[in-house]
Amino acid sequence: MSIRKFPTGATRDTDENKIDPEGFYSPLVVKCFSEYMMKHQKQSDGELRPSDNWQKGISKEVYMKSAWRHFLDLWLEHRGYNSRDGLTDALCGLLFNIQGYLYEHLKEQNYGKN
Repeated sequence: MSIRKFPTGATRDTDENKIDPEGFYSPLVVKCFSEYMMKHQKQSDGELRPSDNWQKGISKEVYMKSAWRHFLDLWLEHRGYNSRDGLTDALCGLLFNIQGYLYEHLKEQNYGKN
């Protein structure tokens, strides 16, 4: 592996073959999604759920049914019709469900524990 040398004299390995979350994500999307999640943090009983509550486990079946509802909203908006809460919420809701489904799948695969 080659070494990067900076004008200051500091050195580091190159970032070759390293994941690049800063490049793979958009701060606008992360901010918007976080705002969506905050908006939906309040439960029907008025209590606020912790931001990581979903990581305790939700079945993939629940994620799938919810993803379809949000996908339908996205599709309606795409075709020029009104959805339940608009395009941004449809996209964020779909993103939440896809992320949750992937999270459950990764847990089943013991991802990161190998």
